[in-house]
Amino acid sequence: MLRALADLAPAGADRILDVTRGGRALAWLPRPDVAPRGKAFDRLAALDALHREERLLRRGWGLVVGSMPVDGKLQRVRLPLLTEPVRLQRGLRGYHVLPAGELEVTPLIRNRTLAADLANGPLVGTPPWLTAVGTTAWMRAVAEAAGLPVADVRPAGEIPRKLPADDLVLFPAAALYLSRDVFSAGLRDALISWAARPGLDRTALAHVYGDTQAPVPPSADEDVLSPLPLNPAQREVVRAARERPLTVVSGPPGCGKSHAVVAAAIEVVDRGGSVLIATQSSHAADVLGDLLRRYPGPTPVLFGDAERRAAIATELGAGAPAGTPDRVLRADRDAVERARSRVRGLESAIEAALATEALAAELPQWEPLLPGLAVDVPGAFTPDAGLDPARNRWSRWWQRRRLGVAGAVPDDRVTAALEAARCIRAAARLASTGGTDLTATWTALVAADEALAEAAGQAVRRRATSAARWSREARRAAGGLATALRAGRDRRRELLATLPGPALVRALPLWIGTVTDVEDLLPPTPGLFDLVILDEASHVDQIRAAAVLARARRALIVGDPRQLRFVSFVADVDVTGTLRRHGLDDRVDVRRVSAFDLAAGAAPVTWLAEHYRGDPHLIEFSAQRFYAGRITLATRHPRNEDADAIDVVRVADPAAEVTAAVEVVRDLVGKGESGIAVLTPFRAQAEAVEAALLAAFDLPEIERLGLRTGTVHAFQGSEAGTVVASLGLAGDDPAGRHRFVADPNLFNVLVTRARRRMIVVTALGPQTGGLVGEYLAHSARRPAPPAGGTGSGDRTWPGRLAAELARAGVPVRRDYPVGDWHVDLCAGEAGPATAGHIRNAGRVSGGRAGVGPGGFAAAQIENTVSAPGESAGVAGLICAVHPDGPAAHIRRERALRRAGWRLLDAFPSRWSDNPAAAALELSRQVLAQQESES
Repeated sequence: MLRALADLAPAGADRILDVTRGGRALAWLPRPDVAPRGKAFDRLAALDALHREERLLRRGWGLVVGSMPVDGKLQRVRLPLLTEPVRLQRGLRGYHVLPAGELEVTPLIRNRTLAADLANGPLVGTPPWLTAVGTTAWMRAVAEAAGLPVADVRPAGEIPRKLPADDLVLFPAAALYLSRDVFSAGLRDALISWAARPGLDRTALAHVYGDTQAPVPPSADEDVLSPLPLNPAQREVVRAARERPLTVVSGPPGCGKSHAVVAAAIEVVDRGGSVLIATQSSHAADVLGDLLRRYPGPTPVLFGDAERRAAIATELGAGAPAGTPDRVLRADRDAVERARSRVRGLESAIEAALATEALAAELPQWEPLLPGLAVDVPGAFTPDAGLDPARNRWSRWWQRRRLGVAGAVPDDRVTAALEAARCIRAAARLASTGGTDLTATWTALVAADEALAEAAGQAVRRRATSAARWSREARRAAGGLATALRAGRDRRRELLATLPGPALVRALPLWIGTVTDVEDLLPPTPGLFDLVILDEASHVDQIRAAAVLARARRALIVGDPRQLRFVSFVADVDVTGTLRRHGLDDRVDVRRVSAFDLAAGAAPVTWLAEHYRGDPHLIEFSAQRFYAGRITLATRHPRNEDADAIDVVRVADPAAEVTAAVEVVRDLVGKGESGIAVLTPFRAQAEAVEAALLAAFDLPEIERLGLRTGTVHAFQGSEAGTVVASLGLAGDDPAGRHRFVADPNLFNVLVTRARRRMIVVTALGPQTGGLVGEYLAHSARRPAPPAGGTGSGDRTWPGRLAAELARAGVPVRRDYPVGDWHVDLCAGEAGPATAGHIRNAGRVSGGRAGVGPGGFAAAQIENTVSAPGESAGVAGLICAVHPDGPAAHIRRERALRRAGWRLLDAFPSRWSDNPAAAALELSRQVLAQQESES
């Protein structure tokens, strides 16, 4: 299989001789580490801010410029011998040029061994290096190895005033430029090398590709104790990742996949294991790294990221601490156990109270039968009757005799009498104690949960630095890692390969990088890690995933096949021939089968359904159109249930969309909004929007607003408070352009990036059909509140209470859905959510959009949809024990409180089953809350 993947792997990067193609110019640096203020550098800094997640800005060292013959034609050359991603940081008089990625020797050197040898020369990349002795000779050697016949070398640091035309000249200087080309070293040789390594049959690679399913151990009964709040599905993911050879997780956008990944990684590390997290993009690695740092645990090693790598190298270079001693770890365990006991004690008290309430609630159904049961089983209703069910024949005989049961009375009649008697006693107990009111206990449980999470987090943090992990060998490995992290990419690969892998991952058990970084930088050791987590696996092809899976013994594969998938350039004829030649089946069809598809065919998929990102209007189209309604909204609340969160701006043509989009952004900024992203499906439209935003906003504004722009492909895995979407389509465009935008995977990503508001700028008319037309129609419909009514005529306790609350003037609804749960009664007035008024605000006239003299400033774009919370003026009334029992009842209470709901216990026992009295007291609380909010 690995040899087949090697045959299908790309041979290497294209031979690019001009990095300024497409109108991109070189901005020469007077000093390599500082860029002066000026039009060129200001523009690059602004572009860097607009595309902070893509890392488009590069610094080139040692530039070869001029022309050379290629295949009989003279071709222009603008090529740095060394490149690295950088960022520009504003200073008082200019910009600091900061490394943000790997320093690479030009990929024109096809022999990577030679490239590594050259990288071991004076490859420092610090500002004095350009003028150092030997630098010029070294650059000549690199140019020669790259096939660039340099005719002349200018003095070190000289910036050219006029570029040569007929030959090649080497300038030992530095310059900035933009690059959207992603270089990845050829994988063919690496995969062939992996094919010869022993031990692959004991790795995650074998679990994914193996013909026989590896035995799946059952999930451990031990509960998940995590510093992160988790829903039941996420807890199941964490349990499975402990021991299962392959765990597969899927779910829609905003459903907590990253949350589950972080929780699983912390859990495995805390149990003494090691974890490798591999992502498709650097931005995704950054997101997971940031999320991991928000919770206690080991410091993640972002081994491919220059910005993080320098800090890790400095920390490791300062020497490792002595390690947390065992006495401290024991104290942490004791603290966790005390906190856990407190939680369990409160849970037991709540469960006992709920069990009593549930028994009392069953009494009405027994009341018609009580006279007969008292005759048949008289002893069941005496104060000293034992009410435990009999377990065997002898105990049943003795119980019947003790209860005075005649021989003709069947056993099930005795059981019914005992149940009825338990209900009577429960009702009597509640009557004597004033009924079930758990308000103080819920408050105590919330505090106990927080204390347990804090204690567990402290224990996790310290166990990650225990003396057992930091052995002498581990310290030496950590010191070697610090040296490797400070080296260039090719040299680092060599240094990492020499380190003792097991000791290294024992001391530093959590690593994060892209799939490309994993293969380029980590030692090629089968099963080096206990668990590999492959994130965004639908976006990863098998060729790049194989070597990642080979580096761990177990795998957690996460993805969503309904979002953007990987792009393959392998021809069908090559796939067919390779599979036939190697005797493989269609699982290794690298053109159509992603890493996630492959894993989903080898193990069951755990589905995460609860959505935590956006308001109902923002996600309901995707939920119904792409996920067949398999999404539950944890964000639903009366405050936002019918809020109009999608606006449509119609313009004359796609070119006018650019102007309109900028005006929309201006209006949003004028209303104090930030966190705005402008997205489009098309690269040309993205570049036009980019240019317009650069003209409209300077760098300080872009940074302050968190303004971003780009294509949908570049934004997968990201989100923004407000998304402005420029569709870039006209009604008479070719069918191919319409099909591109209407691709379900692309469109799903486009319409699910916003947290608060979506604004679509389009030249398409109201009669547009297809997927895009369906979405535009959805945007025009105010979302409907969830189905359900007040329960009028229902004689159950919730129904009678709802009727009395309605008489008291309190709006109320039954069984209000929130995520995977329902609120028995939703009481109170949330107040109208003010919708935006930009829909169909006007058409473009003369290149500027507007509905009047003020243009879009007069369109009244407002973002007043509030997130649900304690301040919503609505209370959830819990009227009965959850049908699945007290444990489910407690889970529901926790989930709803985390979602920001204000909950009130409204059990009938508190008011002796008198709904009028209950409504009087509860309405005062609900209305008082509304008055305080208003």
